[in-house]
Amino acid sequence: MPRVKGGIVSRKRRKRVLKLAKGYYGSKHTLYKVANQQVMKSGNYAFRDRRQKKRDFRKLWITRINAAARTNGLSYSRLMHGLKLAGIDVNRKMLADLAVADEKAFAQLADAAKTELNK
Repeated sequence: MPRVKGGIVSRKRRKRVLKLAKGYYGSKHTLYKVANQQVMKSGNYAFRDRRQKKRDFRKLWITRINAAARTNGLSYSRLMHGLKLAGIDVNRKMLADLAVADEKAFAQLADAAKTELNK
């Protein structure tokens, strides 16, 4: 069987990996073997964190809603339960935005939740 050198294909593959590793610290952006390991690990982190980001934002929204709810005399869970009873369907992202940007509107929602809880 004839010998195949494959220099063009190998060089192309290595250049692609080193291009992805641009900006990494130390030998991780210059040596192919180390760069390839780091690119693989970085890909795993990116895949994992695209899902983790959704959890992190939801956690942040809940924290903001809870803080605003407590200034209005409710806990987070009682606020959410009261809104559900009142038939107010606002997602957590919008509630957190209201809690930060428009405190009066959030207070109105909290009052609506309170009246439903007291019925």
